[in-house]
Amino acid sequence: MSKFKVYIPFIIGLAVAVGIFIGGNLDFGDTSDKLFTSNSKKDKLNRLIDYIDYEYVEDVNTDSIVDVTVNGILDNLDPHSVYIPKEKMKRSSENMKGNFVGIGINFYTYKDTITVIKTIENGPSAKVGIIGGDRILEANGKSLLGETNDSLVETLRGERYSEVVLKVFRKGEPKLLTFNVTRDVVPIKSVDAAYMLTEDLGYIKINRFAESTFNEFKKALRHLKKEGANSLALDLRGNPGGFLEIAVNIVDEFLENDKLIVYTKNKKGDIEKSYSTSKGEFENGELFVMIDENSASASEIIAGALQDNDKGTIVGRRSYGKGLVQREMQLGDGSAVRLTVSKYYTPTGRSIQRSYANGNTDYYDDYSHRMKSGELIDESKIEVADSLKFTTPKGKVVYGGGGIIPDVFVPLNRKMENETLSFLERKGFFNNFIFEEIEKDRNYYASISRQDFFDNFFVDDKMVKEFEDYLKIKTRSNIV
Repeated sequence: MSKFKVYIPFIIGLAVAVGIFIGGNLDFGDTSDKLFTSNSKKDKLNRLIDYIDYEYVEDVNTDSIVDVTVNGILDNLDPHSVYIPKEKMKRSSENMKGNFVGIGINFYTYKDTITVIKTIENGPSAKVGIIGGDRILEANGKSLLGETNDSLVETLRGERYSEVVLKVFRKGEPKLLTFNVTRDVVPIKSVDAAYMLTEDLGYIKINRFAESTFNEFKKALRHLKKEGANSLALDLRGNPGGFLEIAVNIVDEFLENDKLIVYTKNKKGDIEKSYSTSKGEFENGELFVMIDENSASASEIIAGALQDNDKGTIVGRRSYGKGLVQREMQLGDGSAVRLTVSKYYTPTGRSIQRSYANGNTDYYDDYSHRMKSGELIDESKIEVADSLKFTTPKGKVVYGGGGIIPDVFVPLNRKMENETLSFLERKGFFNNFIFEEIEKDRNYYASISRQDFFDNFFVDDKMVKEFEDYLKIKTRSNIV
């Protein structure tokens, strides 16, 4: 594990940009029961768990042991084969489905209190008169002060058509307001923005590829065409991915009939190819696709398919480099694994999957590697291998082995990065995080001298990840 000499405001601040929730290219097909035959390997694990359950000298939660075992097995595969505990399955499924049942608000927890950022248009809360700035203090008589985000989401979401009574503080009102909100289906939008940049250039920002994304995209694209768009900027920066077929459908809107979009290959060598169909919505328009180091998976399928078909211009920085396809498989107790079952390739035959031969820690430290090498601000620092050189139909040279390299490079805005660090420092995030870290082992820090601290203390990847998670909790808004 790499370690950095302590310089907390700079090094930890970089964690803001490191965070990626890698979206998988998910295939929810059922796995045949023939996989679940008895063999000595499975019997060995089952027998060990039974021994611990019945014979071990102290009581042990074998469920937690099983969870650790599953994670341990998956850690030895690839970085994108993951275990999803049953308590997280519902949220995960809702995010990829593109809707959930709730009260229809975006909120931020400010000083232990739910503060409504905005209500979802025509959603349950908007219909009864809740507005941005309202502070929700109670739900069905239960105080919500100081609750964790997960607890708040659990309380405010629920069964469709069930009712929740909210007590709300509104500035300027002498008493608390009471709202009876009937929970209903609330969309989770994938298209963050769609508008005209100029008289003929439209802009669409997609944040992920869920079940609802393609319909949202088509609606936005048609609206922009009516507004006069004959050129389009498709913004996939920071998009971690999602469903493979949704990405294929979006690419289909830009390509002429019968063009290869992507193909996948499994361990048996079976190949599945996806081709474009006729009458795409934007086959003749000028296209720009914006990517960065956090554009992954399905985002890279789109960028790679268009680049390899000589359609449009890819703008930005080298993408994340995820070329693996996962299938979600149920484990029988409400939990599941997303297991890598195949690799995908762009039309020219490129695999854009980065190497994970040095382990998961090194793999997820990729942003730091790019920062140190200088490639985020200098295109010439991007490493390519001649053995992974490919050529498009019109003769453009492209490379595999580690993300999509853009046609037009846009360096990282270091000024913006420095402003982010200054913002975090002004708002006290660094000081608050350090205080909480010291509180975990105050006796230890009190026992060492200042010189010993400066000589021996390092900010390692684990602490960077902890600070990143801390920022997510403290700064994120939620939707319920």
